[in-house]
Amino acid sequence: MDGAETGPETGDLADSQRPDEFKEESGKLSRAQIFTLISCASINFSSMIVYSILAPFFPQEAAKKGVSNTIVGFIFGCFALFNFISSLVLGKYLVQIGAKFMFLSGMLASGVATILFGILDKAADGTPFVVLCFVVRAVDAVGFGAAMTASFSILAKAFPNNIATVLGTLEIFTGLGLVLGPAIGGILYQTFGYEIPFIALGSVVLLMLPLNMFVLPGYDAVPSRDSFWRLITLPKIMFMCLIITSMSSCLGFLDPTMSLFITEKFHLPVGQVGLVFLGLALSYSLSSPLLGLISDKKPAVRKWFVVIGCLGTAACFVLLGPVPFLHIKSVLWLFVLTLVILGIFLGLSAIPIFPEMLSCAYENGFQEGLSTLGLISGLFTSTWSIGGFIGPTLGGFLNDRFHFEWASAIQGAISLAVGLSVGIFYFRESLVKKRLASRNINGTDEEQSRLLPSET
Repeated sequence: MDGAETGPETGDLADSQRPDEFKEESGKLSRAQIFTLISCASINFSSMIVYSILAPFFPQEAAKKGVSNTIVGFIFGCFALFNFISSLVLGKYLVQIGAKFMFLSGMLASGVATILFGILDKAADGTPFVVLCFVVRAVDAVGFGAAMTASFSILAKAFPNNIATVLGTLEIFTGLGLVLGPAIGGILYQTFGYEIPFIALGSVVLLMLPLNMFVLPGYDAVPSRDSFWRLITLPKIMFMCLIITSMSSCLGFLDPTMSLFITEKFHLPVGQVGLVFLGLALSYSLSSPLLGLISDKKPAVRKWFVVIGCLGTAACFVLLGPVPFLHIKSVLWLFVLTLVILGIFLGLSAIPIFPEMLSCAYENGFQEGLSTLGLISGLFTSTWSIGGFIGPTLGGFLNDRFHFEWASAIQGAISLAVGLSVGIFYFRESLVKKRLASRNINGTDEEQSRLLPSET
């Protein structure tokens, strides 16, 4: 494992060190930072491609095996469930396992699981196929959780003063993976059949392992006594987790609902439906670096970014239908424009979250180092997974009961409630800080007046 018996001679970096190779001079990135960005960009891009290739064709293949739509939904949903559980555990024991070892092991598990998923069409129909799908999907989820938890921690360690900027920049690769995954998967499926998309993309992930073994810096850290329970019971952290779940749920809501609505409402062919998704993915990916830069340069605006993002997301979901009581005609250009704006608002909420959680932990006495970064990374990834499970499940149910227009508005109402709650929390927090500051100033003045000699 990476960390227990390693030291400076093997390239590992201790928590107490801030070596010259990680110092930024004249705004330039060091070699170690560049290598870290390359490694984390590779996992963002490859994992999102692998995650998104199932959507275009797996439901049809599962139907050939006698699997119902409900079971297919559970196969998709189990990814989020196992990702949630594994991220909490792996985040807690990041230091003991080793950040680099966890990162590489996660990539290995994800690559192997992706290839195995490609040969499941050889399994017997019915229960054997379903069981194997759950097992392989669970392994993929654990691998994904390990790689992403380690990735967040490594980035925060390498870029302590610019984490939001870096996370925002890497979201470009996340967006590209989500955009290209269905397209590449669909093309390979149509050309070569079921197996090749998984085997090809899984092999790409495995081929990245030697690169990351060479370029990714290692870390040596000391475990701390801080716990997930202490972290998650901090009021601000609880609200941040609520926002993460809400944003992830909003994205997950669109997976089972939006393509059906576009096809039925605007009569677009299946090939053009994917192009509509581009509006959301590209606006989110391209706006994220700028939002991250602003978050790092002006930390005071982070909380208002988060609140505005939630409220704007709520407005966009109301307009996606649009909700019937607005009496606005649903047209394609308005739908696409709303998706583009939605991507920006989602970025406003998502990008500042990690540095906000980090600063909150440090303000409340958590040790600065890889151990705390592991706790926050695991909590972030697992909370995102909760929303990834709730969103599609709730979206499918609401869509069946109320149709897309009302279902989207209900999802927007949830985001509105979260945004208002967080706004109230931040407003009260500001008032408390002002009162404490006022008391400190008054107390200092009184103390100084007592120390000054009286005038005669």
